[in-house]
Amino acid sequence: MRVLVTGASGFLGARTAAAVRDAGHDVVTFQRRPSGVPGARDVLGTMTDPDAVTRAVEGVEAVVHLAAKVSLAGDPADFTRVNVAGTRTLVDAARAAGVARFVDVSSPSVAHTGTSLVGADATPASPEGARGDYARTKAAAELLALAADAPGFAVVAVRPHLVWGPGDTQLVGRIVDRARRGRLPLLDSGAALIDSCYVDNAASAMVAALERAADDAVHGNAYVVTNGEPRPVADLLDGICRASGVPTPRLHVPAGLARVAGSLVEAVWRVRPGVDEPPMTRFLAEQLSTAHWFDQRRTRRDLRWAPTVSIDEGLARLAG
Repeated sequence: MRVLVTGASGFLGARTAAAVRDAGHDVVTFQRRPSGVPGARDVLGTMTDPDAVTRAVEGVEAVVHLAAKVSLAGDPADFTRVNVAGTRTLVDAARAAGVARFVDVSSPSVAHTGTSLVGADATPASPEGARGDYARTKAAAELLALAADAPGFAVVAVRPHLVWGPGDTQLVGRIVDRARRGRLPLLDSGAALIDSCYVDNAASAMVAALERAADDAVHGNAYVVTNGEPRPVADLLDGICRASGVPTPRLHVPAGLARVAGSLVEAVWRVRPGVDEPPMTRFLAEQLSTAHWFDQRRTRRDLRWAPTVSIDEGLARLAG
């Protein structure tokens, strides 16, 4: 197939575009700057430009949509404009262009309301209950994408969880930076079990969803994708820090205090935003102090997919 991958200049987007190419498909990418993916044809533009989106879907048979505004803070209108309106523009343009398959790359945060998720499946996205502007707008985007599922236009939502690996400037980069400065706390004891997903596994799951999208048992559904190896937060942070050669976290902060502080930081950030991500938000405090790991049986059965890189192997690759 000729496949459009949006957001292919990002960490997961570039790996996904390469995985789609390696699976034998013709890849077109769409983002603000060249993707750097060998063999791909770049179309430059933004999700907020309907004309550019229309150009990107010309002659395309399938779409894997990763482009999004990803941040812990920012103008709520920007999240809505990119994540919700941009997804609606892309869905409408894809349907008009005769695209047959659409994979919406979402996030488990669209169904995380601040309490523990223990062995959970992909429960429905909830814009009302999701925490933070990113999660709320991704939830709305997932719902509108899945609502477009119809004969001849198969839509699947994939929710990779805490994607990490070499070259990651988001999760790994920020963990390393804060650890190096002695500002990486463990909330409570750091014992909350969390799932994560090594980047190559996440990319291969996108390919599986793309190739299985037309199956009646698959389209119209959402799937959480993880390594299926839940570990305590403290263990995962310790592994990433050791692999990156920085001090492991030793500071412990009560989770309740972190949630209050996060709420205060968010309020200040709305008035006087900093140049980088806020040091703490309520959403981040909840993510670091509540269990969130997922039942992968339906994902692996329906997508006929399984991870090939374990967490320990991923940490070894991170260490180089």
